[in-house]
Amino acid sequence: MASAAEQLAANMNWGVFAQATELKKRIWFTLGALIVYRLGTYIPLPGIDPHALADVFSRNQGGILGMFDMLAGGALSRMTLFALNIMPYISASIILQLLTTMAPSMIALKKEGEAGRKKINQYTRYLTVVIAAFQAWAIAAGLEAMTGSSGAVVVDPGLFFRFTTVVTLVGGTMFLMWLGEQITARGVGNGISLIIFAGIVANLPQALVATLELGRTGALHPLLILVLLLMAVGVIAFIVFMERAQRRILIQYPKRQVGNRLYGGESTHLPLKINTAGVIPPIFASSILLLPTTVASFYAGSGPDWLQGLVGWLGHGQPVYMLLYAALIAFFAFFYTAVVFNPHETADNLKKHGGFIPGIRPGKNTAEYMDYVLTRLTVVGALYLVFISILPEILITRLAVPFYFGGTSLLIVVSVTMDTVTQVQSHLLAHQYEGLIRKSKLKGRRG
Repeated sequence: MASAAEQLAANMNWGVFAQATELKKRIWFTLGALIVYRLGTYIPLPGIDPHALADVFSRNQGGILGMFDMLAGGALSRMTLFALNIMPYISASIILQLLTTMAPSMIALKKEGEAGRKKINQYTRYLTVVIAAFQAWAIAAGLEAMTGSSGAVVVDPGLFFRFTTVVTLVGGTMFLMWLGEQITARGVGNGISLIIFAGIVANLPQALVATLELGRTGALHPLLILVLLLMAVGVIAFIVFMERAQRRILIQYPKRQVGNRLYGGESTHLPLKINTAGVIPPIFASSILLLPTTVASFYAGSGPDWLQGLVGWLGHGQPVYMLLYAALIAFFAFFYTAVVFNPHETADNLKKHGGFIPGIRPGKNTAEYMDYVLTRLTVVGALYLVFISILPEILITRLAVPFYFGGTSLLIVVSVTMDTVTQVQSHLLAHQYEGLIRKSKLKGRRG
């Protein structure tokens, strides 16, 4: 028999959505904030020659700068106010998450509850400023060393240019961090994820038009374009299935007698996702493998021989690149899963509250069982991430597909869309429950 929540979800329609005034306000606020973000990606930094910059980025599209520019919605290639995007904040968050599992002081701070969470968030903001300042200074120094076909990228290099670049880029990152927090608190969905989502989606129409134009001119066969579109739909369906897939571990709570009444005895489930690590493994693996290519591009072919040889081995489509890419994705999938989910801590919490897994002793045996199940799930999740990430590399090298198909961008788009839709459904359910409660109160007063 369906639960009350499932029955309400089945009866949702546009009429229910039209009556949810609070939800509509949140959606409009989210859209307005994302429009502000997109406008900021077109405000250029002062002192930059746009033609020389475009020429430099056209030669470095295969490096790490190209990947970051995709996540930033083109803001990096245009070198605008939001060129760093929200990436320094994500890096700071990952570092703090690692510290909360290794540093004793941070572990104790995490156990303090809401007060500890606020302090960790404050430390994350401070670390974001430091990382953003370092990256902004590196970008300013790199821009001064770049030259395009039309001349130097920086019109007037010097200390003043570096200072203004650091202040502008750090300010843009901190504004995006604040904007993401406002979307999370007053809008719908996770603000940080939606900002990255908006940057990726903004480039999809341009990529689709460019692909169709290649089909019109005969550079790509129309049948191949149709097959690619059908394959994209299939990959999206596969990602949705894998992201929603989970293993539910049965948790039982014993009965207890208080006076003449029995309490407890209920059972629940502990859901373990197949892909616990999310999109972190492909991002980290791509960053590490594309770093030599990016460093070599700054030398413009005049670097040391060993660096040029390494770039040749790690080129897109090369067997060594494919093997290392798959190995790094699998490694980071296991590593980040171990950071996010701690079986021993979960087993201790269950033991404190009287919960147990049927047939498994509480404590150490429960932790070992959870670790065993999580390891098998992570193997499947790592293979899934490797397949999704390797697929675009094969299409680009073998079929000369001119756009980034699948991989990190498609994972982010699908995952963020699913999370946002889930939150919208939660708001609609809450609105319907409030309506039922008000009706029951009115009936009680009439009675």
